[in-house]
Amino acid sequence: MTTMHTQYRLRRMLAAALAGSLLAAGNVAASGGGALADHAGVDVSNVASLQRGARNFVNYCMGCHSAQYVRYNRLGQDLGISEKQLVDNLMFAAQKPTETMTIAMRPADAARWFGTAPPDLSLIARNRGADYLFNFLRGFYLDPARPSGVNNVMLPNTAMPHVLAELQGVREAVFAEEGSEGATHTVFHEFRTVAPGRLGAEEYDQFVRDIVNFLVYIGEPIQLERQRLGLAVLAFLLVFGILSYLLKKEIWKDVR
Repeated sequence: MTTMHTQYRLRRMLAAALAGSLLAAGNVAASGGGALADHAGVDVSNVASLQRGARNFVNYCMGCHSAQYVRYNRLGQDLGISEKQLVDNLMFAAQKPTETMTIAMRPADAARWFGTAPPDLSLIARNRGADYLFNFLRGFYLDPARPSGVNNVMLPNTAMPHVLAELQGVREAVFAEEGSEGATHTVFHEFRTVAPGRLGAEEYDQFVRDIVNFLVYIGEPIQLERQRLGLAVLAFLLVFGILSYLLKKEIWKDVR
């Protein structure tokens, strides 16, 4: 096994030991859920971003989260990745390019270890939306009361730990009380950095944006082709409609 394979496998094992789930229970309003509202700004036509997103997803997410409706060979075809590159850099849990992006962790074991089984992420972008995922991955903060030691302003009481903490750093969240007397509620105010990560704020945002862009792509790999086909159909209907109108006028021109 190559050194690169070993490093990637160790990283995925670490992620598997830490990651939990995007699902959680709790009072969202009381804990400031939905406090961030930054736009993800993803672009599925940006192949370079999708390639980086695939790399990030495999190395940081696939320890616990599968994408069982995506095949590696389709991924390679769409993103311009050769079979050798797939095998060397992405296929750590599969033997053949025709296999799907599944993981070895059993849902029952994951539920026992983390409290809930990490969801498959094939359709998470279509379910939650790109902006939500972008802000979720940027919304972790220290919370000693949680089993993982962190919480999230977008999904209070999340079971998922901050697996990207080494990149983003460690932060505290500042909350404030708003409202009139007798009807106050706690809302998120700002983050304060406790320990910086390996990436700056803009670099981390781009790292997350690439992951979200990849999740949007796998949610509907054919979306660009669908959009091009849709435009062609609309153009055809427009031309056909004009010709039909002119033909109608010609046929009925002598009718009074």
